[in-house]
Amino acid sequence: MNKSLLCAATALAMTLMSAPVAAHDDHGCLDDACDTRALFMQGAGSEGGGSDGIIAAKRLGAWGIDTDGMDTSVDPGTDFVAYVSGNWEKTTEIPSDRSNYGGFAVLRDLSEARLRAQLEAYPAGDPATDGDPAKIAALYSGFMDAERIESLGRAPLDARLAAIRAAADKTSLATLMGRANAGYGSSFFGIGVSDDQRDPDRYTLYLSQSGLGLGDREMYIDPKFAPQRERYQAYIAQMLGLAGWEQADARAAAILAMETQIAEAHWTRAESRDRSKTYNPLARTDFGTRAPGFPWQEFFASAGVTGAQQVVVRQDTAVPKIAEVFDATSIATLQAWQAFRTVDAAAPVLPKAFVDAEFEFRSKFLSGQPEQRERWKRGVAFAESAMGEAIGRDYVAEYFPADAKAKMDDLVANVKAAMGARLDQLEWMGPETKIEAHAKLAGFGLKIGHPEEWRDYSALRVVAGDVFGNAERSRAFEWEYNRNRIGQQVDKAEWGMTPQTVNAYYSSVKNEIVFPAAILQPPFFDPDADPAVNYGGIGGVIGHEIIHGFDDQGRKSDGAGLLRDWWTAEDAAKFEVEAAKLGAQYESYEFPELPGMRINARVAMGENIGDLGGLTIALEAYRRSLDGQPAPMIDGFSGEQRLFMGWAQIWRTLWRDDALRQQLVNGTHSPGQIRAFAPLRNIDAWYDAFGITQADPLWIAPEDRVRIW
Repeated sequence: MNKSLLCAATALAMTLMSAPVAAHDDHGCLDDACDTRALFMQGAGSEGGGSDGIIAAKRLGAWGIDTDGMDTSVDPGTDFVAYVSGNWEKTTEIPSDRSNYGGFAVLRDLSEARLRAQLEAYPAGDPATDGDPAKIAALYSGFMDAERIESLGRAPLDARLAAIRAAADKTSLATLMGRANAGYGSSFFGIGVSDDQRDPDRYTLYLSQSGLGLGDREMYIDPKFAPQRERYQAYIAQMLGLAGWEQADARAAAILAMETQIAEAHWTRAESRDRSKTYNPLARTDFGTRAPGFPWQEFFASAGVTGAQQVVVRQDTAVPKIAEVFDATSIATLQAWQAFRTVDAAAPVLPKAFVDAEFEFRSKFLSGQPEQRERWKRGVAFAESAMGEAIGRDYVAEYFPADAKAKMDDLVANVKAAMGARLDQLEWMGPETKIEAHAKLAGFGLKIGHPEEWRDYSALRVVAGDVFGNAERSRAFEWEYNRNRIGQQVDKAEWGMTPQTVNAYYSSVKNEIVFPAAILQPPFFDPDADPAVNYGGIGGVIGHEIIHGFDDQGRKSDGAGLLRDWWTAEDAAKFEVEAAKLGAQYESYEFPELPGMRINARVAMGENIGDLGGLTIALEAYRRSLDGQPAPMIDGFSGEQRLFMGWAQIWRTLWRDDALRQQLVNGTHSPGQIRAFAPLRNIDAWYDAFGITQADPLWIAPEDRVRIW
């Protein structure tokens, strides 16, 4: 399934086996390391062990809070993050093969260690006849055979580079761009298939701006990123040189200049997430008139999507400008760009010289990660990116007990009921809008743990020892699967994440919340922990995903997933006022290690609203769960204190400076150390629980606290 990749924290670039470019911003994920079927996982090793090959999750403390990690010498009203996690911060080091580290990373380590054991236990066989286990084993063992990959050199690239050299006119180059989703190079325009926001029961084709190898447009335009641009140009030249491309230095300069022109045409990230502006249907045959200068029909034909009579354009005013850049650029530069993007994407499955170059720039320079990940970790990611759901089927059988789903069902029901109660209590929302909001809440779907039906990989051809070919065939398999669904009925049972993914998401088009098995473990969820901690952890996560249906963009779809305005103008205006207040709070936070860098509140608005509203309704749900009885005291902490501590604990994060910079530039979420405390400052109960007064630095006057959901 083609997903919106809302993720910027991966330390490894997307490879040729990756899924096609995302179609539209439909899903609100919990964390920017938002693994989809085709996204590389992160990992740094095992987190605990068990008998009979079971690798167990590690419990935090006696009742769910890592009390040894706290620093109770710090006043919670001065620095709540240090109060909850100060000793953990002092005693924890970021692993050398990571750019950041925290609760998500711990569970990703756990998933990765489990998957390694699983993959290494699959018997070798003929991938053509022996089913999924043999295919997965061949994917993994092929990637692990570094000696064979070295012996092949850059030969696997030869056919791709020859095709680019043979593309002697712009029609041929546009044809190559159309093939990008099936594994060949890259494109100025991203196309993908997903649920139609105006017809949620059908799949449609989306087209969006693309073409940038350095990330967000600001990386090309903002003067403070000049060092990144300089190093990027050197990296382009390095990769072209490794590929044997002529005049590498001159071509690299021309490529950077061209990509800068594309960046200037791009919408900002804030504009690109505005669902009121990003649904622009256009007849496929009208592109030549609306965006002249690009061979559109050849592009669509080579992508295999001529069956789509209509294409939904996301950044409609950017597309003609990007077409103009294509038209004005020399064939030599376009060829060199396509060669670079092909080599850049394929680097992880090529010899060490390519792997090292890609790592040195994308992971070490841009994100500050000191060391490359061990090969087995990259091998797990490779196999998982190609056959993640088949691997997940076996993961679930081993690691997802039935009672975990039952307990999550109860938690979700309680949090959902709390959201209904909150809607009734809202003073700023009128009765007409409340009726619609309740209808949307009643229609929420829920998926927990894993799919009921598993993906069929029988049509995926895997060849033992052919890692480059397996990568391409995997990507082509995904694209074939997606493009054949254009105009077809949406599969409502399909999942957008594998069970082993440490994340969660909300889909506005399906109006559903989804929680993979791997996140249902400490520190997020421990069935034997104190309920207050679980409500602060997974309860806040559940609330966060529910609130995505009511955040600044999710609120634009109704209970059927249809993109329409169901708000009264008066209520919408009141919502916008509160959202602006919340944005101002987040933009006020400074990062001393990165002078001048701030959170982009318009980009992170949905996630920040999700955190505040999610924790608010989790608190309401916890109170309802007590059924009028007082919460017990545990180690001197009240129930509500433990709930807020549970929330802060799941967001504790350490960053390398370069990685934090990348998160602020390219991420959609506020950094974890901000998420741990910023929502609390708007919740009255937090002040009461910890006795926080006007004299404390974290105090916000009651009249200035943001109250949305």
